[in-house]
Formats: sequence, structure tokens, C-alpha cells
Amino acid sequence: MTIKLPKNQKIVFEAASPTEEKTFEQLSEETELKLEHISGASFALESQGLISITTLSDSKPSLTDEGSLYLQHSLPELRLYQAVRLLGELETEFDLSQAISQSSLNKNEVSVALSNYARKDYGTINQGKIISSRDFDPKSDPEQVALSSIDQGVEPDQSIVTRLESRGLININQLTTRSVILTKKGISERKKGVKISQSVTNLTPQMLSQGNWENLEYTAYNVEAEAAPYIGGRVHILRETAERVKDTLVSMGFQEMEGPHADSEFWINDCLFMPQDHPARTHWDQFALSVPPAQNLPTDIVEKVQNSHLDGVGTDGDGYHSPWSEDVALGIDLRGHTTSLSMRYLSGQAIGHLEPPQRFFSVEKVYRNDTLDPTHLLEFFQIEGWVMAENLSVRDLMGTFTEFYRRFGITNLKFKPHYNPYTEPSFELFGEHPRTGELIEIGNSGLFRDEVLHPLGVSCDVMAWGLALERLLMLMYGFEDIRDVHGTLCDLQLLRSTGVPY
Repeated sequence: MTIKLPKNQKIVFEAASPTEEKTFEQLSEETELKLEHISGASFALESQGLISITTLSDSKPSLTDEGSLYLQHSLPELRLYQAVRLLGELETEFDLSQAISQSSLNKNEVSVALSNYARKDYGTINQGKIISSRDFDPKSDPEQVALSSIDQGVEPDQSIVTRLESRGLININQLTTRSVILTKKGISERKKGVKISQSVTNLTPQMLSQGNWENLEYTAYNVEAEAAPYIGGRVHILRETAERVKDTLVSMGFQEMEGPHADSEFWINDCLFMPQDHPARTHWDQFALSVPPAQNLPTDIVEKVQNSHLDGVGTDGDGYHSPWSEDVALGIDLRGHTTSLSMRYLSGQAIGHLEPPQRFFSVEKVYRNDTLDPTHLLEFFQIEGWVMAENLSVRDLMGTFTEFYRRFGITNLKFKPHYNPYTEPSFELFGEHPRTGELIEIGNSGLFRDEVLHPLGVSCDVMAWGLALERLLMLMYGFEDIRDVHGTLCDLQLLRSTGVPY
């Protein structure tokens, strides 16, 4: 008995061979049907047992526009290395700005060069100085050689391919080849003859209005037919984790703080009892803005903070005996920590006077002029928090951390005594990396000193901390380089595929 097939299925069925496989592309060329029509018809025929489909998958790297640019002009870190070598001998210290100028790197390429220079062990970059410590031919750099190989159709070592993909210099093209061949059933049925069925693919408004839809034959809908992948947008894993941190702290009784990213040095540093000649307050560690100075600082608090710096607090207070200038305090910087928000809230300047007990937190960006490496970026998220209450101790602080990190599956915390100008006692927190076993610093904490609290009008204890959100991610997911999560070297596939468990 003659079988009936929809038009496209009949065309593909008659073009398929009983002895050799034909690819979808070959069938498309022979029949002049579009590939998507070949695909739909083939899967429908396969579901009826008339043909067999063989699928072969392969991947092939290709250069992105950025990769092609670096193939032509060489990688940014190599151009920076060559510039340093032109300046002088190995192990000689040069101004970083001079080396960057010599390299002719553009603004976007500078950050790429700095992050990869140290990673590849070309030398060191520290506090505005750069050193080259290796003597080698830049043309032999494995990643530069790999770009050339890929351009010529030769695939390099997989580890280098992975690195180039994470840098956005190559795309991995997934190649899927499908071939069809008639089955025994297909050969038998084709001998009987094939006719085009008068089946309907789409139900239209006219069919419904005319009432003839009940008597029509409809083409079966193949729900297993493969469709093109769709990659939609999603919330960044860092922001997702930040929201989970917020939910966790709110469930622990904390309220969220808000405040400016650019603030006066008074709130960022002076209120924290950081001497104005402290190294961390130089342009090497923070970003000063060329804007008018701050206005309307609270005069009474400014005076008390100044006295705290000069003379200390209480009968045993001694101060720093170093110059203190209100002009410096009025300067505007990008905040290097969100403790500036804590100072505003504790002083009553943010939402009014606070009576103990109180718990507040923030999860926001901070900005520091750090050397880029696997655990440091120029901007990152800080988990700021503090508790105001009577008779607090280090045990309360350690217990808070133990409970907070337990909710993220992290139970092997280590604590190490530390010095801060603004807390006493103080300690750092460390967590064990799940893959390397290395102890990673994840935060700093302590009880605010009287020199901090007295000028703000706080008479009870306040325990406080600053934790790194990116390093929490490293402990949760095993990331070894926070640049995989955000920045110019981020791993897009990792961001698309990693979810935040609740």
C-alpha cells in the first residue's frame, strides 16, 4: 500500500540513499530545500522508522575580532614587556606610566596587559613600578603562537585553547554533522510508492471560522526535533550571590545601609582613626577625584575627630602626634571600603540617632588601586557589617562569622590576630580553598576603638567587619581566579552555566 507523506518529507525520503549516508547539507543541495526544512522532515521520518540519523559533533576554535587584532599587533602584555625591555636591563625598576606610554597601548589594552604581565611571570608590578625578570623572545609566547596556529587551522594544546577562550580571543564553534540513510523499513515502503498527503501544518483563523478544521488531516508535531540553542540574559552570578548574602543577613536580624560611592576622606578615613599620613591614604591605594571639596560636614564631629587624632581619647589616649588638616578631610575619593557608610550611620548623620542594640550591613562596591592578580581587582564587592550592643567580645564576633558562613556551606574558618588603626582587638578571617587547599583571606574584623566611637557619640561596644564577596564565591565554587567572574578576562560560559543555590 502506498504511503502518504507531507511534501518535504516525501522529497527527503526519496532523496535518501539505501546504501550510503547523506548529510543534511548534501540533501539541501540536492533538493533545494532549506536546512531547517531538511532537519524537520528528517526527524519526522526517523520517528516513523523510515530513515536513520547519525550525529557527529566536533569543535573548532576561531579568532574573535580582538584575537585577530592581537595576532596582527601581538598581545598587550607582550607589547608592555617589550616596552620595559627597551627601557633598560632585567631586574631594573621603571615607572609603570613610562612603560605604558612606551608600549602605545590603548585604554582598554592597559588593563589586559597589567593582569597578564604578572600571570605569565614576565616580571612584577607594584606601587607604580614595573620590573622585567625574564629574557625571552616574545614571538615564542605560547598564547601568541596559538593565535597564529588557530588562524592557520591548526588547533593548539587544549589548556591554551581554554585560556584564550576565557580571554575572549577565540570562539569555540560547535560543529554538528547529521547524516541520513534509509532503514530496512524505509527501503520496503519506498518500493510500494510514496504520495504527498494533503495534511495541514498550521491551524488558521479561516479554518476555525469556516468550520472545516474538524475534517482536515494535520501534520504530526515532532517535539523531539532539535532546535537552535537560545542563550538568554541572566543576572550575573556575583549579583545573585550578593542578593543571597543580603537575604542571609536580613534573616539574622540586620538592616541594610546605603550611601555614596564617592565620599569625603573624613567619612572614609578620618572617622576611622586613620592618620592622614598613613600609607593606605596615598594615591597608590585609593582614587582621589578632581572635584570640589565636601560641604557641610558636621562641625562638632569634625572637631572631635581632630582631637581624637591629635590627643587621643580618655586619660590614656595619646593620639598620633602627626599633622591633621581639615582640607585633607574635605577631599573627595572613591571609597576604599564601605566602612564610610558605618561611620555615617553610627554618627546619626544617615538616619538619625541609634540606640543599642542595632545590626546593620551593606553589600556594595569599593575601589582600590591594587595590583591585579587572581585575588585582587581595582573594584570589588565588600560585605560590610556591624553590631552595636553592650558588653560585646571577640567570641560574639567569631560566632557571628561561624553562623554566617555556615549558611553557605563553609565551616572550616581560621582566625588570625591582626592590627588595624580603628579596631582593637582585631583579626583576619581565612577559608580553605576547596580545590587547592590553600588558606585564602576572606575578611578583616574587630571591635571599634574608643578613638572611633567617642567622636561619633557612641558609648557602647561596636563589633564590625569587612568581607570580600568575590572570595566567598571562590570558596563556594572553587574559582581560582576572580577575574574569571568579572572583568575583561571573565569566563562567559562559566557565568552562563553556574547557578547560586539557596
